[in-house]
Amino acid sequence: MSSFGVMTRTPLLAALLALLAIVAPARAQQDQPADGAAPAESTPAETDQETNTVYVLMETSKGKIYLALDHEHAPISVENFLMYTDEGTYDGTVFHRVIDSFMIQGGGFEPSGEKRPTKDPIKNEWNNGLKNKRGTIAMARTNVPDSATNQFFINVVNNPRLSMPISGAAGYAVFGKVVKGMDIVDEIRNVETTTKRGMRDWPVEDITIEKVRRLTPEEVEALEAELAHPAAQTDDAAANNG
Repeated sequence: MSSFGVMTRTPLLAALLALLAIVAPARAQQDQPADGAAPAESTPAETDQETNTVYVLMETSKGKIYLALDHEHAPISVENFLMYTDEGTYDGTVFHRVIDSFMIQGGGFEPSGEKRPTKDPIKNEWNNGLKNKRGTIAMARTNVPDSATNQFFINVVNNPRLSMPISGAAGYAVFGKVVKGMDIVDEIRNVETTTKRGMRDWPVEDITIEKVRRLTPEEVEALEAELAHPAAQTDDAAANNG
């Protein structure tokens, strides 16, 4: 299976290899679903009924990343992500694959390199109208279309090829976007990487996902107010620091 980060090859070949698949590392191939395995059934997520948006806070060792999950267009992927979130599965994992010109991937591995247990794979919602643009979050998977479990990635550049049927005749399912903390994502994308346990593009210094949780209604209200008036928030902060 192709791996990311083959930077010693020609730029064109490296780009093609990177775009073939965003997958679990080769050492985890035994976890691929068997042919014909049924996608997991999901329970409804608690959402804002007016917007179908679920806000989530991802606290990392580099800072806080706020996500808006699109339940309307990607209900299966959102419910899957929230299931792992509510169970605490992401807490203490790391961003194990970082490519500064592509994406940052995490959610599936301990700092030691051990793989976190997963639930059944889900149906791929890649053709839901959401595109792999900079700042969006999408499901990572093997080259089997309906194989995504707990791993996800955040696009750090526009990756239009990932929204096309490039791997297993399917693309990669976007299910939300970063609404605050893209500066933290960019800080993570620029860290130095190495090879760990046979997996390339692993940060030399572990980038830990300390906790992922849903925002409370009060936090959602405050975040939405900030997002609606970013200039006012900046001016207030400057005045308070003056």
